[in-house]
Amino acid sequence: RRLGIWRTGARGTTSFSKTKELIVDFSTKQERNYQTLVINECPVERVDSFKYLGVHITRDLSWSCHINTVVKKARQRLYHLRRLRDFQLPSKVLRNFYSCTIESILAGNILTWFGNSTMQDRRALQRVVRSAERTIRSELPDLHSIYSRRCWTKARKMVKDLSHPNNRLFSLLRSGKRFRSLKTNTERLRRSFFPQAIRSLNHTTTQY
Repeated sequence: RRLGIWRTGARGTTSFSKTKELIVDFSTKQERNYQTLVINECPVERVDSFKYLGVHITRDLSWSCHINTVVKKARQRLYHLRRLRDFQLPSKVLRNFYSCTIESILAGNILTWFGNSTMQDRRALQRVVRSAERTIRSELPDLHSIYSRRCWTKARKMVKDLSHPNNRLFSLLRSGKRFRSLKTNTERLRRSFFPQAIRSLNHTTTQY
């Protein structure tokens, strides 16, 4: 009831029929029976995945669904890149087209999902980049380099912004040269953004 009042008050008229429920539960115990969520007497549909801000999120927080969608969309753009090559446009123009229409798709929200992606998914992404390289006949930045660079850039902004809510996660050691590593109990957390960002800051200070 309180959720229904909040949604109505915050957003005005709301279509509760479009609301979805996604349960993320990594408990090792027997699967639980969760009670159906009801808002304003309208049962909320429970789904295994949904798209939020361009990212496909699944109940197990794996990213294969999102990456498969991204790869399919990027491959469709490769056709247009080949057509531009057939018109004998300069390599610089082809690179700009790739950066704007293909790389932007592959690297969209990359800080969210790339760290916990599987090697199989990464190879699928990189195959798109390799196809573009053969078309342009020029080397292109690989996605791991893009991810590392953006990790470093985002982390530096958080460190400099004392008002950022996550600034406290970046604490220097007594030496004043390296940041304290975050304690991670699971592989999923170890490969997520903040631990990766701290490792990136500690690994290099001048590369980017």
